[in-house]
Amino acid sequence: MFVAETSTGHLIEVLDAQSLFDPHKTQIQGSLHYGEEAQDPEMYDKSDLSFPSGEALPRCWTDPDYRRKP
Repeated sequence: MFVAETSTGHLIEVLDAQSLFDPHKTQIQGSLHYGEEAQDPEMYDKSDLSFPSGEALPRCWTDPDYRRKP
C-alpha cells in the first residue's frame, strides 16, 4: 500500500499496514519511493501522511477516541 507525504507528495510504501490502521500508533514504517529506487525504511508520522489523491487518512486510523467525538 502506498501513502503520500502531505508536504511533498512523495510516495511512501507502507511496510507494516497494521500500524497504519492502528489508531494507537502515531508512526508507521515505510520506504520512500523517490528517484530510481526505493530508499531504506524509515519511521513516518501518520499526521504527515495522506492518500496519494490528497485525501486525508481516515480518523479511525489516527484518533483512538474517534468514536467518542462528534
